[in-house]
Amino acid sequence: MTSEAEHEIVAHEPGGAPTAERVRAVSDALEEGDKAKVRALVADVEGPDLADLIELLGAEERVTLIQDLGSDFDFEVLTEVDEKVRDQISEALPNDVLARAVTDLDSDDAAYLLGGLEESDQKEILDQLPQGERAALERNLLYPEETAGRLMQADFVAVAPYWTVGQVIDFARDTDDLPDTFSEIFVVDPGFHLLGSIDISRLLRTKRDVPVESIMDKDRHQVLATADQEEVARQFERYGLMVAPVVDDNDRLVGVVTVDDVVEVIEQEADEDAKLLAGVGDERLSDSVRQITPPRFAWLFVNLGTAILASSVIKLFDATIEHMVALAVLMPIVASMGGNAGTQTMTVTVRALATRELTPANVVRVVLRETAVGLINGLAFAGLLALLAFLWFGTDALAAIIAIAMVVNLLAAALAGIYIPLFLERMGFDPAVASTVFVTTVTDVVGFFSFLGLATLWLM
Repeated sequence: MTSEAEHEIVAHEPGGAPTAERVRAVSDALEEGDKAKVRALVADVEGPDLADLIELLGAEERVTLIQDLGSDFDFEVLTEVDEKVRDQISEALPNDVLARAVTDLDSDDAAYLLGGLEESDQKEILDQLPQGERAALERNLLYPEETAGRLMQADFVAVAPYWTVGQVIDFARDTDDLPDTFSEIFVVDPGFHLLGSIDISRLLRTKRDVPVESIMDKDRHQVLATADQEEVARQFERYGLMVAPVVDDNDRLVGVVTVDDVVEVIEQEADEDAKLLAGVGDERLSDSVRQITPPRFAWLFVNLGTAILASSVIKLFDATIEHMVALAVLMPIVASMGGNAGTQTMTVTVRALATRELTPANVVRVVLRETAVGLINGLAFAGLLALLAFLWFGTDALAAIIAIAMVVNLLAAALAGIYIPLFLERMGFDPAVASTVFVTTVTDVVGFFSFLGLATLWLM
């Protein structure tokens, strides 16, 4: 157990990621049921750091911590924690506590919190909310996860086109239920169809008697509520947006997406692609051994099949290898270099496909570029390996064989690294999921076959 003096030191450490000592101290205080000590230990911990601390606690301890903090707990912290941890906490907390939470949160964060609950629990929580907040949340929850409709905030400021600047300013000053912060005001017709928007800075620099419609920006980038959040993030990145209005299928304004939400999407999608390339799927640090093992086993099993295929190529040339043991020493180099080169090209291709940078308009140029890079690198490393093989084994023939095999395999790696992801996307599969296995298989098979096949023809 941690002493009182140690508790005092831990409780007043400067902010930042939670230390092991602080986590242990909080855990001990929760076990003792000392609410005052728990409050003191997390009093100076900022939201993102408190989210990290919550993830490091046990499942029951997380819920107890939130309940002990009571009204001092900022429920926005739950939007910072791992999704699976958040769902576990949401399921364990009483519905009256969750009702208080969604009241404190923006509509997009509240929908994020309620999204993992059963419909019966969602209904019970929504029934406890004021009518306006309930309607906004129900609108968010109507849309599928990972769409603009689920990502958007339902709170925004909209005015009529015939209002003057002075009327808009007075409206913003006198109305109590407007969003706490906003940077744009949207202009709508009586049917709530989006007509344009006004930046706050332009509004404040314009005289009071000027009509809104004369200063509004009509060429406003907007997104459909049903659009995938990844597509929304691409629009923000491409056009440098800070805010984007969200419209339904009838072009009626239903919400707004802000850049801070999009940054989270970009991080999430990049993290997801990186994990898929490694064959670990949507794996989190908070997952248990039971959750992690089956999907990893499945991909390793697929990899075993491709490895057996590569080994069967080696088996075709077992007599050649027995005749010249030097081939067994050098052939892993050819396969390894091809695998790494293929992974480089594949990673660039998959990311370009994900961001829509690789299109039919530039695919030929990219293919030619990657082919040229593969050829140049192949020739460069062919020379290095030929010299190494000659110095190592003293035979011109072996040096020539490995040089040719290296050029062939690095060209194959470049082509596989770009064509396999393109083919998978064309067939409707996520290229991030399966590209690695197929590209590695191609480079292994081509590398072994070219090296051992040339050796058989040349040396036997």
